[in-house]
Amino acid sequence: MKPIYTIGLLVVSNLFMTLAWYGHLKIKSLGWFSSLGLFSIIILSWGLAFFEYLAQVPANKYGYIENGGTFNLLQLKIIQEVITLITFTVFTLIFFKTEQFKLNHVLSFICLVFAVYFAFKK
Repeated sequence: MKPIYTIGLLVVSNLFMTLAWYGHLKIKSLGWFSSLGLFSIIILSWGLAFFEYLAQVPANKYGYIENGGTFNLLQLKIIQEVITLITFTVFTLIFFKTEQFKLNHVLSFICLVFAVYFAFKK
């Protein structure tokens, strides 16, 4: 159950991270938001990042093998990176209609699948 819990928390964490890092690029079209300066946007992003950390830290704590989890540190990082790229890609395709998903992106993801495979290979 810990692997599912760990991966679920990493997904939640990455949803908040993606919003904190890239959400402001899309919601700038809102009237009140477009008048905010860079410092205000940074503060809002930090607020979202707080919720990211509420999921990220427990995911790593419970998922880490030395804390009774099932993943070593490198495996945790690779899982997190793959989740980040999947989350970012879905976010981009939904909210940024001008971005295109091309063959080189597909090939990059295939390479990441191999990275996960090799990270878990004994």
